[in-house]
Amino acid sequence: MSILEELQWRGLVADCTDTAELTKKISAPVTLYCGFDPTADSLHVGNLVPLLALRRFQLLGHHPIAVAGGATGSIGDPSGKTAERQLLTPEILDHNIASVKVQLAKLLDFETKQNPARLVDNASWTKGISFLDFLRDIGKHFSVNQMVAKESVRARMEDREVGISYTEFSYMLLQAFDFMVLCRDSNCELQIGGSDQWGNITAGIDLTRKKLGKHVFGLTLPLITNADGTKFGKTEAGAIWLDPKRTSVYKFYQFWINTDDRDVIRYLKYFTFLSKEEIESLEKQHAENPGARIAHKALAKAATDLIHGPGATAEAVRASEILFGGELKGISETTFNDIVGEVPTKEIELAKLDGVGFSLIELLVQASLCPSKGQARKDLEGGGVNVNNVREANLQRMVVTSDLLFGKHLLLRKGKKNYVVVTAK
Repeated sequence: MSILEELQWRGLVADCTDTAELTKKISAPVTLYCGFDPTADSLHVGNLVPLLALRRFQLLGHHPIAVAGGATGSIGDPSGKTAERQLLTPEILDHNIASVKVQLAKLLDFETKQNPARLVDNASWTKGISFLDFLRDIGKHFSVNQMVAKESVRARMEDREVGISYTEFSYMLLQAFDFMVLCRDSNCELQIGGSDQWGNITAGIDLTRKKLGKHVFGLTLPLITNADGTKFGKTEAGAIWLDPKRTSVYKFYQFWINTDDRDVIRYLKYFTFLSKEEIESLEKQHAENPGARIAHKALAKAATDLIHGPGATAEAVRASEILFGGELKGISETTFNDIVGEVPTKEIELAKLDGVGFSLIELLVQASLCPSKGQARKDLEGGGVNVNNVREANLQRMVVTSDLLFGKHLLLRKGKKNYVVVTAK
């Protein structure tokens, strides 16, 4: 398949300017770009669709450019936003760009000799231009009537309480200027982005035609929503980040494992590089036995491998297995700590575990796993209690310091899913 055919099969084409001409153009390698504004020191899973699209182009011989918005990021894109963004200082933007570059290196190949990816900062071509020069040379090519008609601007203008500042209203000019500069200096002929960027992309196409007399192209990718209508990449705890300091590898893996059954095949197409044949095979297995969650595991593994590497994925899988009764022997403290935040926790005084220790029956009640000592005895006798994922039926069992994992934790389970981590302090 050509790159356009593959993107269409994966459901990754929302809009395209001049499809027939673009199909001809990309039959040979082209230079393309996608921009992202460094509003945080990490990318999140919502950024993956356009950035993985850049990689798909690169794998087929095209030349990708990732544009960090040191300039546009200092303004704020009104697209898809219902309120004005908080302005960031140059120092914060520089820090964010440096942090994100590390993540981009996992998604794009900057080292290959054939068609290396490039990361550029649009502040490098805007900082030397005066306001008057920009208005004379760029602003005169824009019709306010057309700008107001753009969906991202119109929606904000119709909200009388929020409105839109002149600062964000001007964002379109800066993004259009990016396309023109990249076409002029790097022979960039294609811009890709989310479907909310359509107005900004077409503005850049018009400006490039007016200033350079060149015909360039735009391709937008769908904005992802879950089958239930909720925003993709958001959980009750917030956004799912690519930086493990913000979202642990375990939680990142679990995010994909918990994908709605209705979305899993679609997300395999969007977020993995599995082939058409592999995904169709997973789709068949999923239809035949959705309870086995084979497609979910394939999605979680592929996405986590891509961002964090196979070693980290293996640890995340191991942590997941612990909550289904997996063996704790050899588990790292880091991996165990990942699951601590996923289950209820209780504290106990470390001194109580000294000497003969503390009654397991009393601990089950104290940990709120059993409502009474009598129920705790019944649960133990019935084989429904596990200590560090080892079944325990001894009514006289005492918990001592040597039972503690890493000298501080005890994992109690009642039945199949009722867990509590007891921490001794």
